[in-house]
Amino acid sequence: MARLLPPSQRRLLTGIALSAALVAPPAAADDADRIQGERLFRSQCVGCHSLAPGVHIAGPSLNGLIGRPAGSLPGFGYSATLEAADFDWNAETLDAFLAAPAEFLPGNRMVLWGLAERPRRQIIRYLEALAADAEP
Repeated sequence: MARLLPPSQRRLLTGIALSAALVAPPAAADDADRIQGERLFRSQCVGCHSLAPGVHIAGPSLNGLIGRPAGSLPGFGYSATLEAADFDWNAETLDAFLAAPAEFLPGNRMVLWGLAERPRRQIIRYLEALAADAEP
């Protein structure tokens, strides 16, 4: 039969176990954001954007978006504003764009009034994970 630990050691071990359970490692937080980002993407973005290469809906395909110059995807009719834009899509530019598309890039045709910080971060994390998965 196993011996029980003294109460002071049980409290210490219980405290350590609870602390470990309450503090999610960064990878777990990133995974949770990515999973929620996929859900948000499917509920809010797929009506206008595909993730398939070359498949455009109302908006351009977002396949390979991270690192791509804005307004550069062949086969999609961008607004003059996006065609003239001089930046690459990354976490920072996506964050600013998804927060307030009309303010970030006046004259673009994105039909979105802006997303709150957490959903933006989650969708961006999902798009970054897709880009990382696609790397050879």
